[in-house]
Amino acid sequence: MWQYTGKQRPEFADQPEPGQQSVWDYPRPPALAIDSRRVVVRAGNQIIADTQRACRVLETASPPTFYLPPVDVAMDLLRPATGASLCEWKGRAGYWSVITTDGSDYSKVAWSYPHPTPAFAQIAGWISFYPGRIHCEVDGERVRPQPGGFYGGWLTEEVIGPVKGTPGSGHW
Repeated sequence: MWQYTGKQRPEFADQPEPGQQSVWDYPRPPALAIDSRRVVVRAGNQIIADTQRACRVLETASPPTFYLPPVDVAMDLLRPATGASLCEWKGRAGYWSVITTDGSDYSKVAWSYPHPTPAFAQIAGWISFYPGRIHCEVDGERVRPQPGGFYGGWLTEEVIGPVKGTPGSGHW
């Protein structure tokens, strides 16, 4: 069985073309990266978030996860949702639902870390959205969700894998 050592891209990883990023070149433990591209999140026709001040979390084998500053999110449309999860790197996450002005309910479409670990203090209270549950885009490109249902990575044309969550990736 192959085991990632963090030193080189595995043989089964896709080779990036110019302008692409391999998830196998992302670090472990994960790192933060500022991203000034325009990120828009919509629920139906309503814009929930619009920013050029996103922060991506880059982690080996996973597509980036975009976190958006609350000042650029319509926080009045977010409602705390039940449940929590624990990330070994970032800490305890809480979930959010979106209720649009027309009353549409988008359940558990976002999460945040109110009190992350010191390494991720920069994203305390910032919001990330599941692109498989709500419309997310980066510079006009519709984001595809990371496979597997649980993960929140944002797949765009620039990101290549294979990525965690695909069939056969349980041992990564």
